[in-house]
Amino acid sequence: MQRTVSDYLLIVLKGMGMGAADIIPGVSGGTIAFITGIYQELINSIRSVNLEGLRILKKEGVVNAWRHINGNFLVAVFGGILFSIFSLARLFSWLVANYQMLVWAFFFGLIIGSAIFVGKKIRHWNFVTLLMLISGTAIAWYITIASPATTTEAIWFIIITGSIAISAMILPGISGSFILLLMGKYEFILNAVKDVKIIILAAFAAGCAIGLISFSNIIAWFFKNYPNATMAMLSGFMIGSLNKLWPWKEVIEHRLNSHGEMVPFLERSILPQQYADMVQNDPMIIPIIICSIAGMGIVLLLEYIAKPTTTT
Repeated sequence: MQRTVSDYLLIVLKGMGMGAADIIPGVSGGTIAFITGIYQELINSIRSVNLEGLRILKKEGVVNAWRHINGNFLVAVFGGILFSIFSLARLFSWLVANYQMLVWAFFFGLIIGSAIFVGKKIRHWNFVTLLMLISGTAIAWYITIASPATTTEAIWFIIITGSIAISAMILPGISGSFILLLMGKYEFILNAVKDVKIIILAAFAAGCAIGLISFSNIIAWFFKNYPNATMAMLSGFMIGSLNKLWPWKEVIEHRLNSHGEMVPFLERSILPQQYADMVQNDPMIIPIIICSIAGMGIVLLLEYIAKPTTTT
């Protein structure tokens, strides 16, 4: 596929969208990849980084090996992701700290739109696809209510953390950031990004590389052999993740973060009126609805843009 400079700039922007989503616990960069139309190309390009690629590099040279792995595409996507993460980490931390309910509402709408978008791609509904939808919903829902763990900061565990988190990041509906939160490493990695801690970031990146290459082969196999069931499960992942993004929360338990501040540790979703009675404050129903609609609108816009144009 021949691409122009403007095509690659658009791919960089899509990568930036993935990076921005991956910063927020509860939102998956894989979801952004899916609704922007680059998901399957991304999976296939990652899985092409294999022994065959090494063979081509050895026998046919760098140019053919680069073409084999779709190198320009991968550089554009991951360049956008990294740029977004390093440039927006502080901004998104500030937004979540000051406008958390509105941020959650926006992504709540975005995930609803994404679940509908993926669901529409299921060509045949039967018992298996329905079972996969329910299973995906249940798995993601359980992940949203699981208790975060206290874990070691050893380099070997950072590598494991990276491989697991990146696998979640490329699954629509499963948030890699939330997996980091469950593994007790979200704030740790975010601080490493902010402070540019090279050793920690290198270990995390190594884990990400391992997870990306191995998991991309698994998901590509499922897409090839069980496309409808796979789509159904991915749609279920998105539906189940909505619990994490529900704007009205009751904090069940707090924890002390690395800055000596008390922050929410365990939360549960509640109704707007319950929230208003609990905090004696405006539940911001109208602004939250507006932000949710905006999130859904983004998906509709991206779907419209991604549609191929026909010429007569």
